[in-house]
Amino acid sequence: MELTKRKRLTISLLYGMLIVAAANFIGSILPIPFKMPAQYLTAWNSFLEVYYKHLPLILTGTFAVPTCLCIMYMSKQKNENFYRRFINLPVAFSLLGSVGWIIFFLAIIVTMLAAKTPINIPVLLILFMFCTLKSLLSFTIAYFTLETIHRKIILPKFFPEGHLNKFNRISKMSLKFLFFAFYISTGIFPLLYLLAAYVTTLMNSAIEIDMTIIMILGLLVIAGIVLCLIFDDYFDSPLKKLQKGTEVVKSGDYAAHIDIVTTDAFGGLADSFNEMTESLDEKTKKILSIQNSIVTGMATMVESRDNSTGGHIKRTSSCVEIFINKLKTSQNFSELTQDFCASVIKAAPMHDLGKIAVPDAILQKPGKFTDDEYEKMKTHSAEGARIVENILYEVDDLEFKQIAINVAHYHHEKWDGTGYPDKLCGTQIPIEARIMALADVFDALVSKRCYKDSFSYDKAFEIIQESLGTHFDPELGKLFIQCRAELEELYNSYA
Repeated sequence: MELTKRKRLTISLLYGMLIVAAANFIGSILPIPFKMPAQYLTAWNSFLEVYYKHLPLILTGTFAVPTCLCIMYMSKQKNENFYRRFINLPVAFSLLGSVGWIIFFLAIIVTMLAAKTPINIPVLLILFMFCTLKSLLSFTIAYFTLETIHRKIILPKFFPEGHLNKFNRISKMSLKFLFFAFYISTGIFPLLYLLAAYVTTLMNSAIEIDMTIIMILGLLVIAGIVLCLIFDDYFDSPLKKLQKGTEVVKSGDYAAHIDIVTTDAFGGLADSFNEMTESLDEKTKKILSIQNSIVTGMATMVESRDNSTGGHIKRTSSCVEIFINKLKTSQNFSELTQDFCASVIKAAPMHDLGKIAVPDAILQKPGKFTDDEYEKMKTHSAEGARIVENILYEVDDLEFKQIAINVAHYHHEKWDGTGYPDKLCGTQIPIEARIMALADVFDALVSKRCYKDSFSYDKAFEIIQESLGTHFDPELGKLFIQCRAELEELYNSYA
């Protein structure tokens, strides 16, 4: 439903009238108990009668001001700022409505000054407390009334899909605030109201105030505050845990678990949440497993076309995993996260997917490539990046997607800038591609190809050592050489 200017003005006027009605209702019913013929309330009743007869029109006038403020609040707002204000109507209008009691208090003072009535400071303090408490009670009743209407009727009509949090600066009343607002209105208000009547009566009767009664009332107020804090923690703590859990799931971590072990509604909600995340996590793992199987299957299919590189995908993937585990223990590469390391290992089988676009005549050629054939072979890195990007188009993990693309695209780049396809040099080459380059070349050196015999481990590591700073990243290369024992054990297992 479209929120037209006419509709928003109608809603604003309706809410404003509800606030005025609530405030006038409170203002009219509260003095009623004090008109009972009880002797100890006579002074307070007299006080109200004196000052109320000076205000025949002021009460209505002072609440017309908040109504106008409410209409002005919504009348000239547009776009997101307007929708933000519309969503915030209950709290905004309730606060503006409470202003009426402040104006009411000031109007009494102005009226007294105009009538040249002597101002009694203690009496004004009592009146100030009276207006303040009425303001708080008005806010509470107005807020809960408007919020109920807003939440159940108005907002669902104009925002049927929800998503209200997309608007910035939405006012959110905390549980602590709501508990205290309710407590002030239903607990403290009657106590202080009775206390004011009690003190006023004794002051006018020249009777000594019994401090025991005041202390008892004070203890009741403190006990109420403590109970509010306890209730706030009881409700707020599990809600915060649930909110944090949903944020974690929203970020893509479906293994999130909420630790709320209770038999109440929050415990049941937490159990349902945990069951949901467990189900999502299990299904996500299955999807990822299928995805990995497809990618590995494609890589194996590509490899099956190249008779000279049998087992290359499996060996280089294991080689990368050994190397990554070494990097995790190095201080120089401590910034590499667990997610990054896992993504590089996962992306390793995709590094040669681009060879699917290389003709069989070139891919299966037993001898040395001609210059033209070599140029065509070199296209496999850029083509591989394109294929990987298309395969992973629907993947939510953007970091993994980019790592996989970089591994396919840049694993033939060289540290000195003489590699391909983009002749990147040094740290311009993504670190995941530099890692893949070492594993790729090492496997090519120690494996038998149709155009060469396999090199010994000594010869292979000697070539890598000599290529540090030219072909390979010097720091990464040194750490790779330190993996010699694990790499030899791996390759001996394939023999």
